[in-house]
Amino acid sequence: MTIRVLIVDDQMMVREGFSVLLNAMPDIEVVGEAVNGREAVAQVAALRPDVVLMDIRMPEMNGIDATREIVAADGDAKVLVLTTFDLDEYVYQALRAGASGFLLKDASARQLAEGVRVVAAGEALLAPTVTKRLITEFAKAAEAPRPPALSQVGELTERETEVLVLIAQGLSNSEIAAHLVVAESTIKTHVSRILVKLGLRDRTQAAVFAYEARLVTPG
Repeated sequence: MTIRVLIVDDQMMVREGFSVLLNAMPDIEVVGEAVNGREAVAQVAALRPDVVLMDIRMPEMNGIDATREIVAADGDAKVLVLTTFDLDEYVYQALRAGASGFLLKDASARQLAEGVRVVAAGEALLAPTVTKRLITEFAKAAEAPRPPALSQVGELTERETEVLVLIAQGLSNSEIAAHLVVAESTIKTHVSRILVKLGLRDRTQAAVFAYEARLVTPG
């Protein structure tokens, strides 16, 4: 099944470069481009792409506001944020706005394509070199973050809390299953229940939640 992608970036060379790289993949098709967040919101509504590659810093409407609008309009929308710097101060805000993850713009063609596939499949994508550092630092430094309600954390079973911590540490379902010595299907069930109990849309928001709730300590 072909993954349909919308590329959003105010730089033409970036859009064209990503289009060439992704269209060369047999399972990916670039169905449209947008030059700013406002245009992206309209294009998503018209084209219904599977994945949106979203730049953060753009004129008229930035990627954070666009992501928030896109996700609010369609809870199943998957936005993959593109950033030039691994410690971009806006990345954490984008994750809280509903992005499914982020990728550095200097990623290789293979990393870009794999990132699109991972997000399309409903998994979280956080650049491995900076995942823990970025989420930890911005969870601590974000201005007036809304702390998760203690009652929400208390609704989780001991095993669900354990799975949530491992998600925040960047482990996949198969890695969590191996770590806990259980079937991967069991982990998928735990993840689904965690998302429902906490009112979260995906694994990325679950990871952010874990850091904000201080279930995961820095380091």
